[in-house]
Amino acid sequence: MTQETYRRYRVLWPDHLGLARGKYLPRRSVARGTSFCLGVFLQGFDKGIYEVETGVDPTGFPDMEAQFDLQGVRSGWEPGTGVVVADLDFANEPFAASPRHTLRRAVADWEALGYRAQIGIELEAYVLQRADDGSWQPNDTPGAFVYGTGPITDPTGLIPEILDRAEASGIPVESLNTEFDSPQFELTLEYGDAMEAVDNVFLFKELAKETTAEHGLKMTFMGRPFVDRAGSGLHVNLSLLGQDGTNAFYDSRAADGLSELAGQAIAGILAHHEALAGLCAPTVNAYKRLVPGELVGRWANWGHDHRCAAVRVPPQRGSATRLEHRMADGAANPYIAAAAVLQAARLGVTAGLAPPEPETGDGMESINTDRRTPDQLAAAMAALEADAALVEAVGADLVANQIGIKGEEWRAYTEAEPGWAELNGTVTEWEQATYLPFL
Repeated sequence: MTQETYRRYRVLWPDHLGLARGKYLPRRSVARGTSFCLGVFLQGFDKGIYEVETGVDPTGFPDMEAQFDLQGVRSGWEPGTGVVVADLDFANEPFAASPRHTLRRAVADWEALGYRAQIGIELEAYVLQRADDGSWQPNDTPGAFVYGTGPITDPTGLIPEILDRAEASGIPVESLNTEFDSPQFELTLEYGDAMEAVDNVFLFKELAKETTAEHGLKMTFMGRPFVDRAGSGLHVNLSLLGQDGTNAFYDSRAADGLSELAGQAIAGILAHHEALAGLCAPTVNAYKRLVPGELVGRWANWGHDHRCAAVRVPPQRGSATRLEHRMADGAANPYIAAAAVLQAARLGVTAGLAPPEPETGDGMESINTDRRTPDQLAAAMAALEADAALVEAVGADLVANQIGIKGEEWRAYTEAEPGWAELNGTVTEWEQATYLPFL
C-alpha cells in the first residue's frame, strides 16, 4: 500500500512498563507529528504517579516529541491504517529513559567495536477465556500438546489468522505452534538487525493481543499466570556480524565451532546474571516462573543445546551460530531485555572474560553453579542497582526509572499480600488484577 492509501496512521512507542502507547493521526495531519506527556514515565500499572527518575525535570509534566519517519510506515492490521514505531525526544535530545533509545545505544556500542548486532526473539503466551464469574481462565483446549497445530489445539483458528495478519503487515514470522502446556503457544519471529527485529516483536505482540481480543479471548504474555502450568518466556537470541558480514560467533577451527568472541559474550552475560534479572524479569510475577525444575534460565550457567541453562548455544553453526538467553519472560519489555543482554555480552568482550565450563548435568538437580537469579523482584532490583558496570552500559536514567517504578510495584504487592514470603510461589489475586489487563 502507498501512503496515500492509508486513512489514518497509528504512531506507537514502547514505554517503561512494556506497553504500546500511541495515537491515531489522520492522514491530513500526520506530517505535523505529535507529542506525548512525559508524566507517562512516572506511572505504574496501577496508574499512580510516583516520584521516580526520568533523567529530566518532570515539573509541569512537559511534552516529549515523537520522532518517526513516514518512509518507515507499514500496513497495519486494521483496515486503512498505517503503523509506525516512534522514538521519543525531549528538548531536542533523545529521551534517556526511553527503551527504544536504550536499544539504539546498545547497537551503537557494538558498532563502535566493529560489529552489527543481530537479534531474534521467541515468545510464549497463553490464550484465556472469560469464566462465568468474569475472571480470565485458560481457554478450553484439553487436547493441546507441545508442537501442535490445527483446530484441535487452536479451536478458534487464532494462529492462522495471526500469521496472515503479521505477513500482511510485513512482520516476518518464523514459526507458530502450541507450547508445553494448554493453551500455551510459542510465537517465533525471524532473526535480523537488532532494532528492526525488536520493532517487529513490539508490533507483533499488539497484533496478536488485538486479534485475540476480537474473538472475545485474551492473549497474555504474563510470566506465569497460573501456578499449575508452565511459565511463558521471551528468549533473546543474539549474534554479531563482523565487518566482512560473516557471523563473528562462529570459528570453524574451534572444536565446538564457537569463536573467542562468543565465549567472551557468554562470560559477560553470566557475570551480570543476577543484575540482568532486574531488567529481564521486571514484575512480581516473573519470580513465580524463575524457580527450580523449570527450563527458565534460573542458574548462571551455559550449555551446548541445553535448555536448562541460562545461555543455550543451539547446535547450528556457520551463519546460524547464536546464543539464546532464556531468563526473560513474556512480560519483559523486549527493547530493554535485548539491550541488557547485548550490553552484558559486550562487557564480557571489553573485559576479555572467559566463560566457565559448560553445563553437562541435567540443569535441574545436577547444576555446576550456585549462582542464580534473585528470588523476588526487590532483590533483583537491588542486584541491578549494585552492578555499576551494567547500569552505566544500559543507561543510568533508564535503570533509575525502572528501579523507582518497580520499587513502588513491590511496595503495593507486599501491602496487598503481607504474608508474601510464605506463599510458596502462589500466583495471587493481586498479580492477576495488576498484570493481566495489560500484559
